[in-house]
Amino acid sequence: MGILVQGKWTNDPPPAGGSFVRPESLFRAAVSSDGGTDFKAEAGRYHLYVAYSCPWAHRAIIFRALKGLEGMVSMSVALPNDRRNGWRFGSVFPGATADEVNGFTWLHQAYTAADPTYTGKVTVPTLWDRKTRTIVNNESSEIIRMFNSAFDGLGAKPGDYYPAPLREEIDAINQTVYRDLNNGVYRAGMATSQDAYDEAVTRVFACLDMLELRLAKQRYLVGNTITEGDWRLYVTLARFDAAYHPLFKCSVRPLSAYHHLDNYLRELHQVPGVAATTRLDHIVTGYYSNARSNPNGIIPAMPALDLGRPHDRASRQAGTISHWHGLG
Repeated sequence: MGILVQGKWTNDPPPAGGSFVRPESLFRAAVSSDGGTDFKAEAGRYHLYVAYSCPWAHRAIIFRALKGLEGMVSMSVALPNDRRNGWRFGSVFPGATADEVNGFTWLHQAYTAADPTYTGKVTVPTLWDRKTRTIVNNESSEIIRMFNSAFDGLGAKPGDYYPAPLREEIDAINQTVYRDLNNGVYRAGMATSQDAYDEAVTRVFACLDMLELRLAKQRYLVGNTITEGDWRLYVTLARFDAAYHPLFKCSVRPLSAYHHLDNYLRELHQVPGVAATTRLDHIVTGYYSNARSNPNGIIPAMPALDLGRPHDRASRQAGTISHWHGLG
């Protein structure tokens, strides 16, 4: 792992004080459907840099598939097993690709092309504008909302995963799930003190326990249909037993020990188009190639996770919980 400092790549230090702190994304412009921003939705104009191993990038890959944007937004997929200088592109690992738009080998080259004096993290997903040759946005939560609606007028598949009547509730559950689970597994896995780890892992399993109870009463997290909140949760659940439980020391129990969460994960995985975005080979190789977490570099055998098995979620009636209050 590393960081750009005034356009120069350098290795970054371990977290100070024992606690992992995720930095803010710095490119925060938006693609608009009507040209209300500098970046109007146009077929073929935008390019997405991703890694199948990364849960934040996985969100964007899922929304690109759900909305049928493959022909409108091109995509380059990073290697899962070479992070010497950040994310690297090439076709030497199955499913990874070269950057056929700009010819960049390393993702940090896109950042210095956009800003030669950029200082900060280099992250996936990164949304690139071919027309102005700059980065539009590298914040996954904002990219998925652009994909959700900005391209609808150009023939994107129907479906609104952030409907106006449910936004307050979606935002509330997103906040809790992000704090305690999406980012919580990293706070546990990257902790460098016992106290930091203990606090993080306790919150991870308190959140999972709470979600198990919620999903016992209703089919989805919010409302009567799948929303953005479900997909933001899915990407963490899909990695839990393969990476976070064994490698990040989220070891209290595996996800498979939760009846409702395990069935819910399988239902989401079986939504058309989603299974192809969930590359277990990239996930396992990517996490175990991280020298900080796995200094001996041994890549384990692929876990026998069958997410295509039947689920029982149709027996759950959605919408039985009317308000989401989150956790303190």
